[in-house]
Amino acid sequence: MAAELTAQDDARTTETTTANFRADVLEASLRQPVLVDFWAPWCEPCKQLAPVLERAVKAAGGRVKLVKMNIDEHPEIAGQLGVKSIPAVVAFQRGRPADGFVGALPEKQLRGFIERLAGPLEDEGTDDFLTAEALIGDGQIEAAEAILLELVARTPPFAKAAAELTRLYVEQDRLADAQALLDGLAAAVRADPLVAAAAASLENALAASDLGEIDELQKRVAFDPDDLQARFDLALALNAKGERDEAATALLDIIRKDRSWSDDGARKQLIQFFDAWGPLDKATIGARRRLSSLLFS
Repeated sequence: MAAELTAQDDARTTETTTANFRADVLEASLRQPVLVDFWAPWCEPCKQLAPVLERAVKAAGGRVKLVKMNIDEHPEIAGQLGVKSIPAVVAFQRGRPADGFVGALPEKQLRGFIERLAGPLEDEGTDDFLTAEALIGDGQIEAAEAILLELVARTPPFAKAAAELTRLYVEQDRLADAQALLDGLAAAVRADPLVAAAAASLENALAASDLGEIDELQKRVAFDPDDLQARFDLALALNAKGERDEAATALLDIIRKDRSWSDDGARKQLIQFFDAWGPLDKATIGARRRLSSLLFS
């Protein structure tokens, strides 16, 4: 009896023939859905579909098997199934055709097709993204950047990679690169919460880039405690240096002294800090609690 296939084996693409079709497709579909990609070497849409299809099948984590069949070399099965145009993908379940489509579908629609057969897919690019994060942790910034750029260039872009790369640029003080990256993203990707938070980090960094040194700003505040603009600038500068609790305190002091200052600018800036830091950040949690006590006491 043949050894049981592992998920990794099932996720691997198989080239089948007319003679092997029963084993590769019909019998295999008794265990899991099998997608048969009917293609030909001269078919340009087939070449466009292939990498997208392979990525989506990989994201299924072994719950779907992909089989390719060259109809120039093996036309019989395609003829029996009534395939008249390629690329054509037919899904087999329990030994029978269950669903299918013709043409090079967009990746989003293709992933939806596979999810109807196998359930939710993993986020596209997760493995590569985790690799990039590990490289950043090891200080291999250039290698991580190359992976993140590739993920952002995919269709659709991997939003988590766009957010991580934006933050990486901000941390390296490559603000122009970060802005160019965000400007090149579609509106739907920029609306992703992680990307929006990274964009807020960039806005804060840009606002802080023209300020003086922290020591100078602290002296201005000490000299005139009512110089609220100096406190505001100090908050931006502290945040740019990663001093989140101190930055929040500077803005809360402004709110305590004059809530209406600069059209409620201190509270609005604090909310933008929260967006950039993330809702689970300790500084966000602590400052949000302090803000609530200040506003509703």
